Amino acid sequence: MNDWLTMTAAELGRGIGKGEIDPVTLCDTYLSAIDAHPARDRIYTIVTHDRARAEAKAAKERADAKLRLGPLDGVPVSWKDLFDTAGLATSAGSRLLENRVPEHDAPVLATATRAGLVCLGTTHMSEFAFSGLGLNPMTATPPNINDPEAVPGGSSSGAAASVAHGLAACGIGSDTGGSVRIPSAWNDLTGLKTTSGRIPLDGVVPLCEKFDTVGPLSRSVEDCALVLAALEGTRPADLRGATLKGARFAALQTVVMDDVREGPAKAYADAVQRLKEAGATVEPIESPEIAEAMPMSGVLFTAEAYGIWHDTIEAAPDRMFKPILERFRGGRDVTAPTYVAAWRRLEQLRRDWHARVAGYDAVILPSAPNLPPNAERLMTDDEFYVTENILTLRNTRVANLMGLASMSLPTGTPSCGLMLCGKPFGEEHLLRVASAVEKALA
Repeated sequence: MNDWLTMTAAELGRGIGKGEIDPVTLCDTYLSAIDAHPARDRIYTIVTHDRARAEAKAAKERADAKLRLGPLDGVPVSWKDLFDTAGLATSAGSRLLENRVPEHDAPVLATATRAGLVCLGTTHMSEFAFSGLGLNPMTATPPNINDPEAVPGGSSSGAAASVAHGLAACGIGSDTGGSVRIPSAWNDLTGLKTTSGRIPLDGVVPLCEKFDTVGPLSRSVEDCALVLAALEGTRPADLRGATLKGARFAALQTVVMDDVREGPAKAYADAVQRLKEAGATVEPIESPEIAEAMPMSGVLFTAEAYGIWHDTIEAAPDRMFKPILERFRGGRDVTAPTYVAAWRRLEQLRRDWHARVAGYDAVILPSAPNLPPNAERLMTDDEFYVTENILTLRNTRVANLMGLASMSLPTGTPSCGLMLCGKPFGEEHLLRVASAVEKALA
């Protein structure tokens, strides 16, 4: 049964379907592993023992009656602490929201529950989801699977840790500037950023609603496809027969290859070579759109974030981690004309980008240009925190700024991911391409 803790969600689902895995025993195996783990309280904010067991029991009854709700019916997953969970504190990693207890599940959680996913509990995250590092001294900083002294990546830090440490079959997170893909890359997982607007954000604590998205952190591309379908209540993408023969990739050079550290640079070069060996064409491209859009982040993200949260923050600013507080306050002086003009310009840059990459199956780049930095140094060196956080989020932000579906896949080099950027609402094609990439990188 310990093997269950390392199996993909899809494999567990198939085992349940064949009668080889009892959903109740599976649930209890995960709950026991969670409760026995030394970092349990750094990974999970709340473990929902009773809910998980009740949902697992219902899944077993459906499996016994051959009435399963879908391929993941009975599979245990974790939820980032910004999805409303009925009757449980949902605080988005902040002390400012520690008494926030919603009455109802977020619609996306309710949809997933109707698909049979078993809720193990909620996981720690960066404060208000406003950091790519995963460092949160106000609540907890989850462990990185490859380096106990390093941060796990954020903001879906606990979601990644729950899967990487064998404490959930999949983690459900959110991605505003890289918050699914960075912790996935740094913990050797596969993470899917969905297109903004694809999955409803009702009942999801916001950071920047125009950029916020929901997505899974998992052990395989197949898992991402199945979980996306469960989150939406739809049919999963068909990954059968996916191949890289004839595939065309654009290898983005502008901005994203600047100052890439040695480890991620070598892992990326090796990954590109394997894609070519599998039959793909890889063509380097420059994108002036990206060079122009990147500096807009300070206007677009911080102004919206501060606009949403300024009353809550300024009522008790001493209850926030100072670097997060300062980042929010960076949006305090952005004027309305500046904000509107930036959005209008970004929309034109998006149109230019789509025209530039229209002939490619995906755009590729390193998921993160750096490796997970040391947590203690981040706490004691303010300049290091700022520069590492900005660098960490740089590459993933391409997809958020351009409004794309995007994925990070492990390269085989610890904490180094390969990122694929697809088309808006093109998740199904992106997942097929990623499935073929996954085989090439295995």
